[in-house]
Amino acid sequence: MVTKTVINTDKAPAAIGTYSQAVKVNDITFISGQIPLNPKTMEMVTSSFEDQCVQVFENLKAIAEEAGGTLNDLVKITVLLSDLKYFAQVNEIMEKYFDAPYPARAAYAVKALPKDADVEIEAILAV
Repeated sequence: MVTKTVINTDKAPAAIGTYSQAVKVNDITFISGQIPLNPKTMEMVTSSFEDQCVQVFENLKAIAEEAGGTLNDLVKITVLLSDLKYFAQVNEIMEKYFDAPYPARAAYAVKALPKDADVEIEAILAV
């Protein structure tokens, strides 16, 4: 039997469209793409790419914890970047948030992201 639960926390940005922060189906949680929105102010972090990426991982961390896991329980992430020049920085920042073995990952450069963010990351969590 499939059990579907919507995951929501005020420690991550509220959904700004017709989606949920995450949806848990049995032991798998699908986390919606996170951009660098500060959950307290709902304002974009724009000071640097590193600061944007850190905010995205903090948002993912809060949602993962609300779903009963940690970032190390992520099994797959998809990284969307405004420019592939940021790829090496994503790797550096990921090393601060994850222990090996790392999740599976895909990274793409895209034409544009919501609110002109330079990074958006979606994830799949297994707990």
